[in-house]
Amino acid sequence: MSETTAPAATTPSAAARSARSARTSVAGAATVRGRRARVALRALQVLLALFYAIPSALPKLIAHSSAAKTFDEMGWGSTGMYAIGLLELAGAIGLLVPVLQSAAATGLAALMVGAFVVQITVLDGQYAATPLILVVPLAYMAWARRSHNADLLRLLRRRG
Repeated sequence: MSETTAPAATTPSAAARSARSARTSVAGAATVRGRRARVALRALQVLLALFYAIPSALPKLIAHSSAAKTFDEMGWGSTGMYAIGLLELAGAIGLLVPVLQSAAATGLAALMVGAFVVQITVLDGQYAATPLILVVPLAYMAWARRSHNADLLRLLRRRG
């Protein structure tokens, strides 16, 4: 014969504690997932900021021969090279400043769309996929940090 056990009688306070415990564990799991997502996004922002500051903006700002040659081929000269380098550096810094993160990601994504167009129309198109690949995490970053746009607008209105 098999043994059967009757469910234990629960009091209203025990049921409330059980429900509260279940909600807390679900909320705790969501908090952990949210924290992990925020940390992963922040790590991505730091990596992209380093990428835009060092291997992307720096050669343009120090007029490295490879960057100067490319901008001369495009007909933009040193002025265009320095301008793009400054935009990339400003975007890299903006990715690290909380109130500027969404705007910086949007600006860098627009810059990458422009880089794609230049790669296709002016240059040989060999590296045309690179700017498009970079648009994906930048667009996600701009969307994920979109709440900072309201903070930025409030800050600008207060100063204006």
